[in-house]
Amino acid sequence: MAKYILKRILWIVPVCLGVLLIVFSISYFAPGDPVMSMLGASGYTPEAYASLKHELGLDQPFFAQYFRYIVNIVTKFDFGNSYTYGHAVSGEIISRIGITVKLGVLSVIVTTLIGVPFGVISATKQYSAMDYSVTVGSLFFAAMPNFWLALICIIVFALKLKWLPATGMGNWRYMVLPVLANSMGTVANVARMSRSSMLEVIRSDYIRTARAKGCRENTVIWRHALHNAVIPILTVVGMQLGTVMAGSVVIETIFNMPGLGSYLLTGISGRDYPVINACVLILAFFICIMNLIVDLCYAFADPRIRSQYVSGRKKKATAKEGS
Repeated sequence: MAKYILKRILWIVPVCLGVLLIVFSISYFAPGDPVMSMLGASGYTPEAYASLKHELGLDQPFFAQYFRYIVNIVTKFDFGNSYTYGHAVSGEIISRIGITVKLGVLSVIVTTLIGVPFGVISATKQYSAMDYSVTVGSLFFAAMPNFWLALICIIVFALKLKWLPATGMGNWRYMVLPVLANSMGTVANVARMSRSSMLEVIRSDYIRTARAKGCRENTVIWRHALHNAVIPILTVVGMQLGTVMAGSVVIETIFNMPGLGSYLLTGISGRDYPVINACVLILAFFICIMNLIVDLCYAFADPRIRSQYVSGRKKKATAKEGS
């Protein structure tokens, strides 16, 4: 198991390097000159232009810039300085990343706690009013863009009812609307997958056997059926993690949250390439970590998958004990 975890962690390195190469290439070959943007028309002189370009290292070849950028990240955690504001990008990321992680984690928790129970109840009460309600609601929220839902939440709960604050950061009340707007689309997908997976499992022979043995219905559903239907659900949750992290860019901007997503959007609008490269790399790293956690959850949920991580010596020892 430890060997598998180490292997997956090592695989994160080439994935992040590949993501960085793609984003770095887009920034490098994109139209526009960041040096001219920083100097402006009034401050431009050939000498000032050449000096600033050399100071930023933009006069070097593409791969020289790319490898220098990687070395600075690995050795000094230095993502460069912002072209627009001049501050260190790494310091700004450290101050903002906690908000984005908090938003993403809470969104995943809400997605799981709402989507899975509704999907299970919908499957156990197939063709009932509850089932139809969950199906229609899932289709509605799955088709709804998260930015539109965020605006509706602000209008209804902040401006009309005045229950919750509209924008900014503060106590827990400021996180309610962003988390709901960021998670409801993924709740719909998880609920639909939970329903489909449970419908396949509850028709199995071992479920009928458990009922015939006199097990309570709650035990049959939540212990036996859900335990065997959880793998497809975990897969969908893992796929939605990227959606949740990507959605933070729009959600943080709408709710004026000083997180990594709004910082990335500011960098994109201002062609601030160090900000763009750093934010995309950090988001890719967190998505890789979340996918690793989902893969480990597979092993804890299914003993057959966990047995594949056992080393050859342990398998032989177990076989000898059994014989």
